Order: sequence, then C-alpha cells, then structure tokens
Amino acid sequence: MTAAIDRFVAALPPIGLDELVERAELLTRLDRKYMLPVVDLPFVLGGLDGDVRVLEMGRGEREFGYRSIYFDTPGMDGYLAAARRRRRRFKLRIRTYLDSGLDSGRHFFEIKTRGPRGTTVKQRIPYDGDFRRLGGEARAYADTVLAEAGINSAGLRFVPTLTTFYRRTTLFFPATGSRLTVDTGLTWTLPDGTALRTDDRAIVETKSGRAGSDADRLLWSLGHRPCPVSKYGTGLAALRPELPANRWLPVLRRHFPTALHESLA
Repeated sequence: MTAAIDRFVAALPPIGLDELVERAELLTRLDRKYMLPVVDLPFVLGGLDGDVRVLEMGRGEREFGYRSIYFDTPGMDGYLAAARRRRRRFKLRIRTYLDSGLDSGRHFFEIKTRGPRGTTVKQRIPYDGDFRRLGGEARAYADTVLAEAGINSAGLRFVPTLTTFYRRTTLFFPATGSRLTVDTGLTWTLPDGTALRTDDRAIVETKSGRAGSDADRLLWSLGHRPCPVSKYGTGLAALRPELPANRWLPVLRRHFPTALHESLA
C-alpha cells in the first residue's frame, strides 16, 4: 500500500479476530466488490466517518498475506457456472494464511456456494492433504456440502486450476456490524506458471446488509460501482482467453487492458 494508506490504517483502533468474528458473523451479508486503482484508495479510506476499527493480530500486524489454490473440474464446471450466472454454482479452494497471527501457516479447505437471495455461503475445514488433488476427508466434505446446495458432484474430478496471492487489510464498522476488506498485491498464476500481476489495482469488498453500508455509499459517491470481479473468474478469464468471459469483459477492458498473458520471470 501507499504511505498515505499505511498512515491511515496505523491510526485506527484495533479489533481482535475473536471479537470481529463474534460481532460480524451474525450479519446476513451481501458481498459487493469494487476494483479500483490503488491511487484512489486514500480518497476511499480517508472519507470513512465514524468508528472504524482495523483487524490486528500477532505482533501488531494489520495486513496479511493469503494464498488460495482453486480446484475445478477438467471441463471447468465451476467457472462456467459462474460465467453463465447459474443459480447452483460453487468454488473450491485451499486457502493458506501466510503471516503470523492469522492461523499462520495453516491451510483450510473452503467451499463457497450461493445462499438465499444472492447471499454467499462459505464453509471450511482444516486441511493437511495434497495440494495437487482433493482426496479423503476434503473430497467427502466437498461432496456433502455441494449436495446440500443442490449440486451433484458424484463422479466429478477436481484438479488445481488457479493460484492467487494478495495482501489484505480488514476494517470493521461497529455501528452496523459491517466490514470492508482491501486486497492489494494481486497475483494470479496458472498451473503451467503463466502469471498476471496487478500492483496498480486493488479489490475492495464490502460485507453488509442489502441496503448497502456507509462505505458503499462513499464508494458510489466517488464514482465506483460494484462489479462482477472474482479473483477466480476474472483471473482465469484474463489468463485463458479461450474461456467464455462475457460476465467479466467490462472489468477486463477497464482494469487489464495491457496485462493479459503477462508472464512473470
């Protein structure tokens, strides 16, 4: 992040993970995502009013690294369901928390499905298996959770399709129980090593009620609108142009005009 953003975050009062989970998990949330230039972040964060707290863990860390390895079928059923806006769709990933204080070095197998009225349902279990395949407890868990969401995964094979890295800062608004996350240092990598890095872009995500939070209204007033940016969907669409990407084309054209297929040395 920029020095201005670092100073803003450093000045905020902290909130611990246990308190954040206790106070925010009761919210029936609707996620709204925004992709914007990093240079716009000071205007967003500096415009936040009222009581704002920042997630702090470990030895005072307020920004944390995440790695996610996404799994899909060889036919890309999960990706295509999202691209075509199917009601029954899913994401499977192994998430690793890379920094101290945030389950450092621990891995979780996570499943995202769609809940009532467009809400996101995320379920997870600890993971200590192979990163190249899903087997044993993780596979059984996936089949059970997907079946509960109306998705029959019997006979499907899941393989790694994309790895993402980013740094996250989480803000909490006690008055409404809503949250805002800021992801920077975004990198996407295919299994063959082809990679895309967007250091000049950030993904801001709000997690609040249907009417939108004060943070949403601030973003709207600054000309930013929610967009269908998905770390999984957008990253694959950018790196694999043979896949249908109509849903993400506006994001790709605005934020990735020259970055497609950029390979990291």
